[in-house]
Amino acid sequence: MNRAELVKAMAEKSGLSAAACDKALKAFVSAATDALKAGDKIQLVGFGTFEVRERKAREAVNPQKPGEKIKVPAAKVPAFKAGA
Repeated sequence: MNRAELVKAMAEKSGLSAAACDKALKAFVSAATDALKAGDKIQLVGFGTFEVRERKAREAVNPQKPGEKIKVPAAKVPAFKAGA
């Protein structure tokens, strides 16, 4: 399902216009992005949890030059865990 299909499905289920649903989806994505950048966790009961996880630095194989080792730096990555 892409963004347009999601907006259409939201409009059908809620009875709101597609424009209103698109605006609501943009607001949610923006608010969620800001919260995750701040290091907060977003819990939506019955849906799931969005959070930021720390990924350790590691050594990997360069896919362009097999056999050559490269260092992958530590990073913070967004993660989603589905609810029950």
